[in-house]
Amino acid sequence: MTTTTTYIAFLRAVNVGGRTVRMERLRALFAELGLERVGSYIQSGNVFFTAEPTDAAARAALTGRIERHLAEQLGFPVPVLLRTVDEVQAVLDAEPFAEVEVTPEVRLTLNFLSEPLPADFPLPYTSPKGDYEVLGADPGTAFVVVHLRNGKWVTTGDLFGKSYPGVVTSRFLHTTVKIVAAARKT
Repeated sequence: MTTTTTYIAFLRAVNVGGRTVRMERLRALFAELGLERVGSYIQSGNVFFTAEPTDAAARAALTGRIERHLAEQLGFPVPVLLRTVDEVQAVLDAEPFAEVEVTPEVRLTLNFLSEPLPADFPLPYTSPKGDYEVLGADPGTAFVVVHLRNGKWVTTGDLFGKSYPGVVTSRFLHTTVKIVAAARKT
């Protein structure tokens, strides 16, 4: 009996800034790599698939293989943050935003990290302008509350400072719940 694991590839910078990729094309590119039961959720670069379980080194190799294939086929780099469904579910189950009062001016985001935040990054952290708060983080995810100003998202993409060496891609909490549910159906 062969066991497989369901992975979610959170893609950064897909369908933003003029980099449009139809989800059908994206699913086909993942299938070309021999990944199975490939699916996607909405147009913002959330692809899930099944594959053999991997250790950290094999997962890094798989991530690199996906990134190279996407860059070759699409003509631009697409950073990939790969998680198992169970890993993402564990983040959701931890309820990192349980103490946050949600209002129309508040957005809850999970920021998937390619590298852990630096040990000296102060947690919790509130930005100087008060437009976002980093409530906490685990090695792969930071929990960020965004405060809209006059109904607009004014936060820049530089949440963790210019010295952060990794790649970050954000998803709304409610969207992440839906991505996990869709991935579990594969």
